[in-house]
Parts: sequence; structure tokens; C-alpha cells
Amino acid sequence: MRVVITGGSGLVGRALAAELAGAGHEVGVTSRSPGSAGELPAGVEMAEWDTASASQLAELIEGVDAVVHLTGEGIADGRWTEERKRRIRDSRVRSTAAVAEALAAADSRPAVLVQASGIDYYGARGDEEVTEASPPGEGFLPEVCVAWEEAGAAAEELGVRRIIARTGVVLSTDGGALPEMVLPFKLFAGGPVAGGSQWMSWIHLEDEVGAIRFLLEEPAVSGPYNLVAPRPVRNRDFGRALGRALHRPSLLPVPGLALKVLYGEMASLLIDGRRALPRRLLEAGYTFRHPDVAEALVDLLR
Repeated sequence: MRVVITGGSGLVGRALAAELAGAGHEVGVTSRSPGSAGELPAGVEMAEWDTASASQLAELIEGVDAVVHLTGEGIADGRWTEERKRRIRDSRVRSTAAVAEALAAADSRPAVLVQASGIDYYGARGDEEVTEASPPGEGFLPEVCVAWEEAGAAAEELGVRRIIARTGVVLSTDGGALPEMVLPFKLFAGGPVAGGSQWMSWIHLEDEVGAIRFLLEEPAVSGPYNLVAPRPVRNRDFGRALGRALHRPSLLPVPGLALKVLYGEMASLLIDGRRALPRRLLEAGYTFRHPDVAEALVDLLR
């Protein structure tokens, strides 16, 4: 299979490229700045794409079998000013619309599109379990996710099998949220956040890329899939598991008010929980390598 991964120089993109190349697939990745993207896995080719030009991307995806679209500005990279919120939304919606346009322009278009999204689609739901059948929530991030997913809908009208990968918190020591979580524990200052009762839907990086590969290679699957481990945990339980993996206590609480003062609206990422379940992924037959958070953290931090 020939696969192009947009945003392939990021955490998930690099790991996915390595996974697919190691399985014998022909893999290319795109980046806005190939010169600063760093070293890629063996056998993976790099191409420049500005995330906006449909014609430029159409040339890159001509004749390939699949596109995995991962482009999007990090939602936790800075305080949510109005300008930051605009960039978060536009980087997802406009780039996805460009992918759909590129698919329409290609003479020999890919058969499958895996489009990134997030479990923030469901919004803050307290203790409610959410599956792919649950409706979207309210607020900034749910609205972004809805617009993001709708921007790629035109691919289905072209006969392209579209998969929407709604991802939770990806755990990896190479980037993402985990290194930020580890630091206070190493300083003996780790503990529950904002009371610790909020749910955390997480996934080990190996399962993130394993699930995407599984969905790519299964011709009968399409539509939304929650890419989260089957056992979400409360924040305080995640902290305890992280403390045990690091041989550190998990005793010092972080007040929600302090987070709101420090991060503003972005604090909702830490305060509001998501109890998402990977129902459709399990029904499709995917077997998780790391279903338990304690084992996953030991595997990552040993």
C-alpha cells in the first residue's frame, strides 16, 4: 500500500510512518517545513505541503492508495486568545477542506482517507460514557471538531472510504502530554488535578498507530472511531498509577482555580473530563496492546 501522511513530522505521524514502513508499505509524509522536520524513519520520503494548496497536494497523492490527514495546530501550545482559537480552528478545517479538494482533483485518487479528529467532539459530559453514537457537545472544542469532520465529508461523495479517528490523550515519552505530567512527579510535587474526579480517556502511542494501521487495512470499516483505551480512568487514579511507575508519591493537589488563573479557557482541557469508549474499534476486531493504564505507564517509563 502507498500511503501519504499529512502532518507526518509530528508525534503520531512519525510513529505511524515507522509502523507502516516497517510493515512493508510505501510511505510519504508532508510538512510545511521539510528542512526543519528532523530525521524520518528509514524508507520514508518527505515532501513539502503548505496545508492550504489543494493543487499542490493533489500532485502528491496522485496514484497513492491512502491518505492519513493529521495536520492541525496543537490545542495546548498556548493560552487560548481569540487569535490562537482562530488558528486552532483554521489549521484543522481549512487543511481538511484542501484535502477533500485534492482528492477531487486527483485523476487516480486514493481509496481511503483517515481523518484526524478528537474526543473533544463530545464535550464535557461528567460521568457519562460516550461512544461514536453520542451526539456532539457544546463549546469551543466540540464546535471545532464538528466543523473539522464536516470539512472532509466531500471525500465520501467521491467514493473514498473515510475514517474519522477521534483520538484521546496520546501517551508517549517522545512528546504530547505525558512529559509535562511527569515533571512535577519527578519533583515530588505530583497529585490530583482540580479534585481528580474527572475522567481521562487515554491511549498508548503504540495503540494509536496500531489502530490507525488496522483501520487502513480493514476494507469494511468507515465512519467515526474513538481511538482511546477501553479503560478510561479518573484523573486521581491516573496520577496514582503515574506516581507508582515513577516511584513517587501522588499527594499534592492542583486546585482548579489556579489552573483557570494560569491558563484561562484552556484550563478546560485539564478540568473537564471525557469518558470515551472505543466501542466501534473493539467491534471491528482491534486488540489493544496496552488496555490498562498502569501497565501502559510502566511500559513507557521503565
